[in-house]
Amino acid sequence: MKVQNIVKIISALIGIIAATFLLSIIRTGDETIKMEASIGDYSSVTALVELARIVLFLTVGVTLVFTLRGLFSDSKKLKKALISIGLFFVIIIISFVLSEGVETPTKDGEVLSAVASRWVGAGIRTFYILSFIAIALMIFSGVSKLIKK
Repeated sequence: MKVQNIVKIISALIGIIAATFLLSIIRTGDETIKMEASIGDYSSVTALVELARIVLFLTVGVTLVFTLRGLFSDSKKLKKALISIGLFFVIIIISFVLSEGVETPTKDGEVLSAVASRWVGAGIRTFYILSFIAIALMIFSGVSKLIKK
């Protein structure tokens, strides 16, 4: 049996189980679910949430396995991936160095430490740097295609 057929069968089974859980939730009704949730009883939606978690973990696991298998099967791909990961960490380090950290009170009365504040700033700067790189590469790609024509 091919892997594709196995995946189709598993997908169909998960779809049938999910549809059954969804029909159960619809049959229960919104008001009943809200009343049960107000007293802490989430049993009517728990099964569907757990199924979603299982599907998420399966998807992430299978994706990681096949990605790593593909990377380790070709040394050129592995080298490119390691260089990309290294450049990503360099961008994070640059963002962290450029960020400032200030102790900040939060809404719930706790205090965000200076280091945590610095990491937040580093995350925002990393996003900006990566966005700039992506936009610049799209422009470069478009201009190079126009020049080739």
